[in-house]
Amino acid sequence: MAANTEVTGTARSRSVTLRILPPGLYAGRASKVLERSLLVSRKMWLVFVSGIVEPAVYLLAFQIGFGRLVTEVVGPGGEVMSYAAFVASALMVASAMNGAVYDATFNVFFKIRHARTYEGMLATPVGPVDIAMGEVSWSMLRGGLYAVAFLAIMTLLGLSGSPWVVLLVPVALLVAFTFAALGMACVTFIRTVSQFDYIQLAVMPLFLFSATFYPLSVYPEPLRPVVQLSPLYHGVELARQLSVGVVDPALLGHVGYLAALAALGLWVTSRRLAGLLLR
Repeated sequence: MAANTEVTGTARSRSVTLRILPPGLYAGRASKVLERSLLVSRKMWLVFVSGIVEPAVYLLAFQIGFGRLVTEVVGPGGEVMSYAAFVASALMVASAMNGAVYDATFNVFFKIRHARTYEGMLATPVGPVDIAMGEVSWSMLRGGLYAVAFLAIMTLLGLSGSPWVVLLVPVALLVAFTFAALGMACVTFIRTVSQFDYIQLAVMPLFLFSATFYPLSVYPEPLRPVVQLSPLYHGVELARQLSVGVVDPALLGHVGYLAALAALGLWVTSRRLAGLLLR
């Protein structure tokens, strides 16, 4: 009896979903797309290691080298913290961004333009929204793996002093999801490999000028609103505040901004994939 009730409930929830989106767009099988990505990536562990090494080297450089020149800075809430700790949480979020962007752009471009992977998927009970959600979820997990590894390095170096630091992993997942959705939306407009230079042209300034290495107060007054438009800035502020235990309502604003951009990216991606693959 309980099993019948569970099946009925599942069918009812699926019917509600299908009334919202037609089956040709969403079939409730995004998890299958995610599962495929997991299976394909099992033997690519060297790629994941390389994604962890770069931000870890940055962190060691700031801990051993530059951190000796700038010993302490004023962090969120007026908290005095070491410069290495100030940069560490930001680099963790940046590593999540880089992992998600890489997977949601280069890999997705190859699947769309060369391997024709998604055309094969659409021959099965899978829709464009399933593909978008599955691929973005995989990119989010990849960015999250980078963040977990980076958090472990931070802990070993003694740069995670607050109990709230455990929430840095959900923050990294949110940042990774946002950039994966935006990156995948952008890559649907790319036609040639050379156009990836535009993505790098956007990612590098975000990495350097999102209050990653110095506080917002350092920027000239007219540039501060521009910096605050950066999704990475909101991720950095979230991670930095939690790393020192500063919890206030402003955190909800950062979360809302990232969630809104993630929803926008997912919507654009779904629409673009439908236009590219179902025409």
